[in-house]
Amino acid sequence: MTTPLRTVLVFTPEDQAWLRRMQLVVPDYWRGHGAAPIPGDVFRVGGRQFTIQGRLWEHDLQGPVLRVFVGSAHAESDSVFAGM
Repeated sequence: MTTPLRTVLVFTPEDQAWLRRMQLVVPDYWRGHGAAPIPGDVFRVGGRQFTIQGRLWEHDLQGPVLRVFVGSAHAESDSVFAGM
């Protein structure tokens, strides 16, 4: 029997506070995928961009856990719309 991979995203304290303040729920992006996130992968939540910085494999009574450390969020927009 194969145990599904549990992926836990670890955000900076500032980003954790922002997620709570905005009442955002981070989707389980990697549920059901055959490939785990790797450093350099990028994802968006609430209009902000996050980059995977590192990973830590652990194992508990329920099976393997991949802790994914996320870099600080980028600005809400990657584009500048001056003059519009």
